[in-house]
Amino acid sequence: MDVSSLTSAMTERIVRVGARQIFLTEAGRGPAVLMLHGGGPGASGVSNYSRNVEALARRFRVLVPDMPGYGKSTKGLDRGDPFGDLATCMLGMLDSLGIGRAHVIGNSLGGACALRMALERPETVGRLVLMGPGGVDTTRQLPTPGLKRLLTYYKGEGPTLEKLTRFIRGDLIYDAGLVPESVIRERFRASIDPEVVASPPLLGPKGVPQFRKIDFTRDPRLKSVQNPALVLWGTEDKVNRPSGAHSLQRRMANCDVYLFSKTGHWVQWERAEEFNAAVVAFLAQDGIKAGTA
Repeated sequence: MDVSSLTSAMTERIVRVGARQIFLTEAGRGPAVLMLHGGGPGASGVSNYSRNVEALARRFRVLVPDMPGYGKSTKGLDRGDPFGDLATCMLGMLDSLGIGRAHVIGNSLGGACALRMALERPETVGRLVLMGPGGVDTTRQLPTPGLKRLLTYYKGEGPTLEKLTRFIRGDLIYDAGLVPESVIRERFRASIDPEVVASPPLLGPKGVPQFRKIDFTRDPRLKSVQNPALVLWGTEDKVNRPSGAHSLQRRMANCDVYLFSKTGHWVQWERAEEFNAAVVAFLAQDGIKAGTA
């Protein structure tokens, strides 16, 4: 996640949304594309998408926030309804920016936020790109080992470099050798921010007893979502089960699914070139009617 090569093409600012301050990075020009990061310890916007921003910014106005509870944004998240809290905040951010419609890309927790945005205000969301989104089939089976490690990171002895290393190299990535030590240490430093330790955005299961009850595939509104969706999922995802891809496809009217072999939870990281090409092609179809030359 070396972002040094990206900084010259980016601008940064703070966007106030209610009582919160959201740290936002932007790049490129064109139709707006909101990129929402995952919810693992130490996560942030640009670090999550460091292999994707440049490619997408050639065609789109890319918006990469640190979501509430993460990075340089205001800490704290409603643990009773984390997806709803995030969605309300991200919709509010778009309103503050005067953006009436944006495509939304979401990884894991960001994918859950993107789905909730489409359920609440489908007219504000253009196309959806979801990578291993949370909240899919969560009531049907026990949490995965990866999700358990995510939700218990701040419990017990608290955050440690060893716990984070196991989570990133053991749960997020299929090929552990792809993650340099610098990435893990960067994430660890972010995860031990005193404000985050005082109010972790996600806790399990005592802190979030309702978390397993949040299941999009049991939400009857999902069938009414008409937004075109592209679901990308690694077959070796140890955080959110790949079976969720077909669960979404069965319930959403316009949903395409790509399954990536020998790939974990970070499709956008492990298969960056293919991810970038697929997403650009998918988003570029917006406004093109079927059957036109």
